Amino acid sequence: MKRIVLYLIAIMTMITVNAQTLTERQKGLAACACLMAQGDLERLEPAVRMALDNGVTINELKEAFSQLYAYTGFPRSLNALGVLNKVLEASPQGGLKGGWQEGKPWKRPAEWDDAKKAYELGTKNQTQLSGKPFNYTFCPQDDYYLKSHLFGDIFAGDQLSAADREIVTVAALSGLEGVAPQLAAHKQGAVNMGNSKQLVDELCTWLCNEGYTLSTKWPKGEPNPYGKYFIGQSYLADVGGGVMRSAQSDASSSVTSLKNVTFEPRCRNNWHIHHKQVQVLICVAGRGWYQEWGKAPVEMTPGTVIAIPAEVKHWHGAQKDSWFQHLTYHKDVQEGASNEWCEPVADEVYDTLK
Repeated sequence: MKRIVLYLIAIMTMITVNAQTLTERQKGLAACACLMAQGDLERLEPAVRMALDNGVTINELKEAFSQLYAYTGFPRSLNALGVLNKVLEASPQGGLKGGWQEGKPWKRPAEWDDAKKAYELGTKNQTQLSGKPFNYTFCPQDDYYLKSHLFGDIFAGDQLSAADREIVTVAALSGLEGVAPQLAAHKQGAVNMGNSKQLVDELCTWLCNEGYTLSTKWPKGEPNPYGKYFIGQSYLADVGGGVMRSAQSDASSSVTSLKNVTFEPRCRNNWHIHHKQVQVLICVAGRGWYQEWGKAPVEMTPGTVIAIPAEVKHWHGAQKDSWFQHLTYHKDVQEGASNEWCEPVADEVYDTLK
């Protein structure tokens, strides 16, 4: 088991050592696009504020949410624009007094009044993004919509660069299930439209590590059978292949099987105590919290390893705005080992964590 832990730490270290090349502005755009695609309006509201604080303009967000209707549908596009409007209405002078920027004035693209020009522009943009001419002869309707409308009408707007548009698209598709072929195509398309491959890879890693997506290799599993001891939804997957023991087969040094626990944002377990056994937690995705009774909470990010002594009252779970995944197993399991579940972690306590 020790070798497994060291191997896991090495993997997570390799994932997180990449130098940051994404700008804070790009992160703001990506976070908003990803949450918009998921329809997560609760988390989108603070993400919009974060994006505006980090240099994304109001008109750029309008453009991003409008563009994404082609990928996520009008309902989510309109809902996201509604969140943006709500944030602005709640701020003095639409947020402008506080330093948020409206951006360049919006103007109607000339291509909207010339179908031929829109089609020609769309064909050019689609060819650049795909790396070669793309003709979807199987369905001429979609071929026309892609060229004339998505890559023509929509890409004709001047609020976002072509490179920014693909950051927005990759982030949105990263937040959706069942779109792996389109995500792969747009990751390459993002490079073709002016982003480096390193930046695109970093974007996807950042979205996962920050908990906007849950794109890990660890299985999510089924709804947690211990759900009654959790606030929010969690999932459990057995990834350890049964109980393992030391070479001496000494029960006092036994180690339980490795399990993966996935927490949705805000999900956390009750305070609890592991009697006569040590619990080990290894964060593999997202951001979470660990706290022992009477001590300050500890942030958990990919690569964080915590060994919880026996008889220590504690809890662990996701942060407010992030999915969270950790591996867990018990070691030094003694005869009569057990878990004692205690009171929930109340909202008024949890909501103070930052």
